[in-house]
Amino acid sequence: MTYFMLLMMVALILGLIAVASNPTPYFAALGLVVAAGVGCGILIGSGGPFLSLVLFLIYLGGMLVVFAYSAALAAEPFPEAWGSRSVLLYVLVYVVGVVLVAGSFLGGWYEGSWVVVDELKELCLLRGDISGVAMMYSFGGHMLVICAWVLLLMFPVLLESISMLHVNMLLRV
Repeated sequence: MTYFMLLMMVALILGLIAVASNPTPYFAALGLVVAAGVGCGILIGSGGPFLSLVLFLIYLGGMLVVFAYSAALAAEPFPEAWGSRSVLLYVLVYVVGVVLVAGSFLGGWYEGSWVVVDELKELCLLRGDISGVAMMYSFGGHMLVICAWVLLLMFPVLLESISMLHVNMLLRV
């Protein structure tokens, strides 16, 4: 299980590097899907299948629709792929940065075995993610309201930026 989770974390880092290093939205969307899927797989491996299912459905169902709409407005006839020089340079810089940061954390208490929350007790009646969801809604109600307001305030800004992008595309033609 530890090696599988290590492989999932490496895939998550590579997916995030694919998002950060790509200037075209087409290939960055693929990196976002990989990062979301692998992140949900890490949550499942940590004992949170319900939370990962909710995250996967909300993220891919909601946020990627907006991303696909903005990618359609910013369509390029010849997008830069992962094989171009500028993208490979960005990938190399990000990989070196991740290796340097990971090297500074080497040798700590977190290098032990990977234990899932449900495996801590022999006769566990509740799953770890179900009690975590209950805690999130009981003690995290204020944060839920704040996040809802932030999302509500984000939509006019997003729509304004999309309309400005559309106007700039029309002025180019």
